[in-house]
Amino acid sequence: MTIDRKHLPSNTWADTLLRRITTTLVTTIWISAIIFGLYILLYYLNSWLGGELSRWNEGVSELYAEDDPLATGGMGIHFIGGTVLLFFGTIQFIERLRLRYPVIHRWLGRIYIASSLATAIGGLLYIFTHGTVGGTVMDVGFALYGLVMMVAAVETIRHARARRYERHRIWALRLYLLVIASWLYRMEYGFWYLFTGGAGSTPNLIGPFDQVMAFFFYIPNLLLLEFFLRAKEPRTSTPIKVFASVMLVIITGGLVIMTLGFMAQEWGPAIAGTETQ
Repeated sequence: MTIDRKHLPSNTWADTLLRRITTTLVTTIWISAIIFGLYILLYYLNSWLGGELSRWNEGVSELYAEDDPLATGGMGIHFIGGTVLLFFGTIQFIERLRLRYPVIHRWLGRIYIASSLATAIGGLLYIFTHGTVGGTVMDVGFALYGLVMMVAAVETIRHARARRYERHRIWALRLYLLVIASWLYRMEYGFWYLFTGGAGSTPNLIGPFDQVMAFFFYIPNLLLLEFFLRAKEPRTSTPIKVFASVMLVIITGGLVIMTLGFMAQEWGPAIAGTETQ
C-alpha cells in the first residue's frame, strides 16, 4: 500500500515529536515521583510508626503538632493517600494496560479517587485545625488546592460513570497534576534555591516568594495543561507544536537535574536509612 503524502497533515512530524517528548516527560515524572513517594513512605511514615513524630519537623516546620492529635492525624492521612497516588497515578495513563485490562484500570481508578479524596481531606483537616506554618496566605493557597483536588476527583469519576470518556481523561489529567503538586512544590523550591539562593524565602515561609508558591505549585500547572491539550489538536499549527515540544524538553531536563540533586542530598539518604539524625 502506497501512502499519498500529499494528503498527510503538514505537521505530522511535529505531532510525532510532541508525542515522543511528552512520553519522555511522563516517564521522568513517574520515576521521580516514585522516588519521592518512597522517601515519604520510609521517612515520614516510619517516623510515625516508630513513635518519632518530632522528626516530621526537621525539614518542614510544624508538620507534627504535639498538642493537636487531630491535625497530626490529618497530616498522616495526607501522607498515606499521597504516597498511594504517587505510586499508581501514572499507571492509569498507560493505554495498553487500560485497553487490555479494563477491570484493573477501573479498580485502580477507584483506589486513586479514594486516595485523592483522603489526601485532600487530610490536608484540609490539618489546615482548619492547626494552620500552616506560612500563615493566612499559605492557609488559603493550600486549602484552595485541597478543594480543587476534591472537585477534580469527583469530576473524574463522574464522567467515567457517565461514559463520557474524553471528559473523564481530561479531568484525570487535571487530577494527576494536582496529585503530583507536592512533588512539584519540592522541585520548584529546589530550582529557586539553585538559581537565586532562596531570595524572597524565609525559614517560616512567609516571604514574598513563599506566598507566591502557596498558589504557584498547582495553578500554573493546570493552565499549562490546557495549553498542551490544545497544542496536541490536529488543527494546531506546526510552530505551536514545536514551541510546546521545546518547552517540554526544558522542563524534562530541569526535572532530571533536580531529581538527581534531591536523590543525592535528601531522598536517597532517607530511603537508605542514612540520613542525619
